[in-house]
Amino acid sequence: MCQRCGVLLIGSVAMPDAESVFRAVAGELGPWLRRVPDGETGERQRWIYWQRQMLLRHPDFEVDPEAPLFDLVQWDGMLIRRTEMLRFKPGVDPDKVVFETGYAAAAIASYEIFKRLRAAGTIPAGTRFQFCLPTPMATGLMYVSAASLPAYLRTYESALLRALNEILAVIPHEDLSIQWDICQEVLMYEHYFPHQPAEHKPMILAEFARLGAAVPADVELGYHLCYGSPLDAHLVMPKDTAILVEMSNGLFSVLPRHLDFLHLPVPKDRTDAAYYAPLKDLRLPAGCTLYLGLIHYDDHNGDLQRAAAARTVVPDFGYATECGWGRTDPQHVPGLIRAHRLAMEALAG
Repeated sequence: MCQRCGVLLIGSVAMPDAESVFRAVAGELGPWLRRVPDGETGERQRWIYWQRQMLLRHPDFEVDPEAPLFDLVQWDGMLIRRTEMLRFKPGVDPDKVVFETGYAAAAIASYEIFKRLRAAGTIPAGTRFQFCLPTPMATGLMYVSAASLPAYLRTYESALLRALNEILAVIPHEDLSIQWDICQEVLMYEHYFPHQPAEHKPMILAEFARLGAAVPADVELGYHLCYGSPLDAHLVMPKDTAILVEMSNGLFSVLPRHLDFLHLPVPKDRTDAAYYAPLKDLRLPAGCTLYLGLIHYDDHNGDLQRAAAARTVVPDFGYATECGWGRTDPQHVPGLIRAHRLAMEALAG
């Protein structure tokens, strides 16, 4: 058991603003939080969708009339939406395009609130400010047509790392925790996208290494792996943790710096040992905390059963949910916070 591991909040929270998130989660989970996110509220509520809006407004981007629509399908076959794909306008040099992602401004504004609340004692001393960023492949696979994708990934990564550097220049490193959100890459390993690159695995690991290397050693670094949750349910239902373990071990092998935490999801119905069995092959680096996303809304007994099943394979891990809460029913948020507290109290008792 791992009382010291505490809880990890994935990032998004269905609340009106960052201050509401900080007060709610710190008030009930403060003793078990090493880091606290701002909830990705406002225009960031739908995770990366606000980046699609940015691309649609961009003078060098347009809807690709030649690309087929992208069907976003849930694990059970439900069609969530059909999306027009985007491209660079003809004649545009992608290497001269500048994207303003907005992430730096969002992080710096939320940090000011975090700093004020921590100084007042609302957020416990020693807690870090957690800021979550998507990978270039997240927006690329979801919104950009195959013809423009290679150039887009290169250009958008430059924009994303520029935003990260702006964050690093303003927020003290000892106060900061950066989490890279890994979703579309997991889906590529599951062969979800009809337009994904054939040799995707080396591309993904190289991306992991570059993004990790961009975070200085005195800033906390974590990776959150997930299967997507546009309607608060997976896009792909994993058979077990084998692909997550493969991806994580690949990350460990290429990351040029220390990894502080890793998050892996657990579906609600997986109280069986088979789901967790591949975790025996997880080569977790020394000093890296594993968080398992086994906390689910209003299912305390199930939470304990999932934790017990996982503990037969990995004895030490912290608690989390499968994914963020930005798209869940806002009325569920207090219950989700309470579920983490109950799980930690059960672990202590």
